[in-house]
Amino acid sequence: MQAAGCVLWRRSPVDGGLEVCLVHRPKYDDWSHPKGKLKHGEEPTAGALREVAEETGYRAVLGPELSSVSYYAGGRPKRVRYWAAEAGPGGFAPNDEVDRILWLPPVAARARLTQVRDRDLVDELTAD
Repeated sequence: MQAAGCVLWRRSPVDGGLEVCLVHRPKYDDWSHPKGKLKHGEEPTAGALREVAEETGYRAVLGPELSSVSYYAGGRPKRVRYWAAEAGPGGFAPNDEVDRILWLPPVAARARLTQVRDRDLVDELTAD
């Protein structure tokens, strides 16, 4: 299964520090980066931007591609391609897939992520 997502970031409106957006999915009771399955024929970059908009309510501007993450979901292999993406205009409204989002500094975001495999993406985003 092919999927795409983003490590969505912004500058804090309070102190200008880097913040990473995490989404909470009640179906799995987990915290993760916004991501999802690609639609048939959909380009991964388009899918990543669509998933960010659907799950967070924000439009995003793609930056560099980050590492892909591969794992098994429902007994089937899944590969998620990720991009760094700066949050643009928008605002969150709870929906069927995501009931909460958090904007956290990188260290706190890394600690909050449910899956260890997602933590390396935060490190990659913040690497100089």
